[in-house]
Amino acid sequence: MRKGIFALIFLTYLGISSLSGCGRTGQEQNLGKKEQETEHGEPDDQKARQQSPQDGNTETERNTTGKEADITTPAVYMTAAISPDGLMGVYQALQASPEGKVAVKLSTGEPGSNYLRTDLIADLVQSLNASIVECNTAYGGSRANTAMHYQVAEDHGYTEIADVDIMDEDGSMILPVTGGSNLTENYVGANFANYDYYVILSHFKGHSMAGYGGAIKNISIGIASAEGKEHIHSGGTGGSIWGGEQDAFLESMAEAGKSVADYLGGNILYINVMNRLSVDCDCDGNPAEPDMHDIGILASFDPVALDQVCVDLVYGAEDGSSLIERIEPRNGLHTLEHAEDMGLGSRQYQLISIDE
Repeated sequence: MRKGIFALIFLTYLGISSLSGCGRTGQEQNLGKKEQETEHGEPDDQKARQQSPQDGNTETERNTTGKEADITTPAVYMTAAISPDGLMGVYQALQASPEGKVAVKLSTGEPGSNYLRTDLIADLVQSLNASIVECNTAYGGSRANTAMHYQVAEDHGYTEIADVDIMDEDGSMILPVTGGSNLTENYVGANFANYDYYVILSHFKGHSMAGYGGAIKNISIGIASAEGKEHIHSGGTGGSIWGGEQDAFLESMAEAGKSVADYLGGNILYINVMNRLSVDCDCDGNPAEPDMHDIGILASFDPVALDQVCVDLVYGAEDGSSLIERIEPRNGLHTLEHAEDMGLGSRQYQLISIDE
């Protein structure tokens, strides 16, 4: 639907077109397709969200109250090099200065999944003297209890490159949610407060319930304890994690993510790796084989802008149809809409290649 519109953007920034979920249920077949609309009023007008670097770094647009406001357009840095040097390059482009005890939050992934490999991430993790942090799952699998989860982390090589902390091994801590439509509280791993700075390192991919997973999912579902995952999936109702109202689930991810960002007060940055772009999440031990090419690594201080760029690049790819067909029936873009409404970030962005 939108591929023709994004082809020029995609080729301009990448020039690499030749490069190369948590529990499926009957809910997948029952979610109706919902047409997506942006603040510009056209379903396929995502191109208008992007501002080229030479256009400057501020613009005037309407905020969620409908009033005119001057805002700074978030920068998203990108490299086509999916390599340790590429990962270090986008991190360094942010010019971040983490202090204190640093955590790298990633998905340890189910055995057999497309989890981020240590040969890609080790240099960054060790340069930060960081701990790798995760929380247990709420759907069963190989990471449903702490002992099993530590074993998976060891099997995937993470314990060889850093200390690993399953943050909810001692239960949950509560973060307040301000301004949410569904949540008033978010339950994160009890060890969450032990760290001063978070690097959110996400494998961008599809997801059987959310449509896609990136930075916002990683700071919401990912940092939530097993108890918190159930709370988010049910849209705050306490009901079944598989039978909740879809938009309430998507909104609850944005709301939980906002509580994490609020708590950290800016001591957080976000990196998305766009490789092995399966329609299935790393929580799936038998994911569909990717049928689109790898794209690159992107980084930002704004999780909404970062995920929006990744979505736009998928829509702009000539071989992105499978992932688009995963996103749209689940109304996946609603997470971005609600996250922006909540003030978690902006869907406007500057995409800046560090390869040029």
